Amino acid sequence: MLKPVHPQTSQTTRFSYAASDMAGQLIFCVVSFYILKFYTDVLGLSAGIAGTILLIARFEDALDTPIWGILLDKTKSKYGKSRPWFLWLCFPFAIFGILAFTTPNLDGTSKAIYAALTYIVCGSLYTGINTPVTSILSALTSDPKERVKLTCYRMFGSKAGVLLVNLSLLPLVGLLGQGNDQRGFMLTIPIFAVISIILYLIAFRNLKEVVPVTHKNVPVKEAFKAFKGNWPWIIIFIASMFFWVAFFARITMVPFFFEYVWERKDLTKWAFSMDALSLVGIFMIPWLCRRVSKTNIWIWGLIGSVISQVIFFAGAEIGSNTLLFTGWIAGVITSGVAMALPFSLISDSVDYGEWKTGIRSAGLLTAVGVGLCLKSASGLGAAMPAWIMQATGYVANEAQSESAIFGIELGFIWIPAVFYAAAVVPVFFYRKYEALEPQIQEELNHRRVEN
Repeated sequence: MLKPVHPQTSQTTRFSYAASDMAGQLIFCVVSFYILKFYTDVLGLSAGIAGTILLIARFEDALDTPIWGILLDKTKSKYGKSRPWFLWLCFPFAIFGILAFTTPNLDGTSKAIYAALTYIVCGSLYTGINTPVTSILSALTSDPKERVKLTCYRMFGSKAGVLLVNLSLLPLVGLLGQGNDQRGFMLTIPIFAVISIILYLIAFRNLKEVVPVTHKNVPVKEAFKAFKGNWPWIIIFIASMFFWVAFFARITMVPFFFEYVWERKDLTKWAFSMDALSLVGIFMIPWLCRRVSKTNIWIWGLIGSVISQVIFFAGAEIGSNTLLFTGWIAGVITSGVAMALPFSLISDSVDYGEWKTGIRSAGLLTAVGVGLCLKSASGLGAAMPAWIMQATGYVANEAQSESAIFGIELGFIWIPAVFYAAAVVPVFFYRKYEALEPQIQEELNHRRVEN
């Protein structure tokens, strides 16, 4: 069997790959975790309008995500196909991240339009700069095991970014705003934006696309043929869509649960900060992959996420902080495993598409499989709890009725549990395609040698 092309990567490459995702999280994490709370309690929009804005933005993703993928596949530069986008988009992405949390003096309708436009553009730019983070993986090495290792480093960067945001955002908003949250957000977000730009530039400088390109650019119509019969990609897409709906519903509702249900607003930042514990599960993945299949690890992560929601509910019912946070920490670790694996597997599905059809569309498959999936699910995952809150009588910055508390619990505990469970189903069908990976790599390596 031929050896994979450039199987090993340097520590510089690994940590620069981690920097690329940390950079995105410093802005996207703020948007994902805090935008609904910002819209309702700071900007002054109703929960229903805020949820609708989040969902409308996702329809726009259906248009721009494939375009970003096609642009990546068509890119020709001395830096490669994926890498230059870190340089080209880091400044625009940072600017619109700042604008999304700026509160201009506008009336109700104009305020909602401003919120929608800045959120949509920020989300579109995130797709443009985050898609290369995933698509470049298949160009850094052709070894599936090394891709798993790189994905773990990427997740380390991602979780480091999330931890930094969650430990410092609200304290900085309070410190800089001096009781004025609008001013606090306006002064805090630029700090994260500057750090994000620096990290993207580090990734641009150090990541090199070393796997040789053995295929020619194909017309757009031909590029879409990479989806045809690509069942590994279809499975990853469906399972990931369910997972991200659950994940974003859960994290979006954290501030509401701890402030209005648990009446411990101070615990919000600690609950978010515990996301870093997901690294415990993530860094076990390479070790586990040497012993059991990736499919089984994926399934275990999802089932564990369901069980953790039940444990959390039990803690909430009996009023136990210990049981509550046992469920929360278990969910953080197991969902981290379920989150990390698909980022690695999507590169394997790109290989499958090339092996099956002769067409390699890393940008398109990644943009739709990760970008569209992630952003659509983030909108739906945030919108559903927002609509439930609106229907059950949520009123911002006031003590909530029993009905509103039930709505918060429903959005925080049971919507995630149901969607985590739904994600398990398609994963059972991935096993047969994982077994094909050695054959696919051998045949693709033969093609590279011949070319």
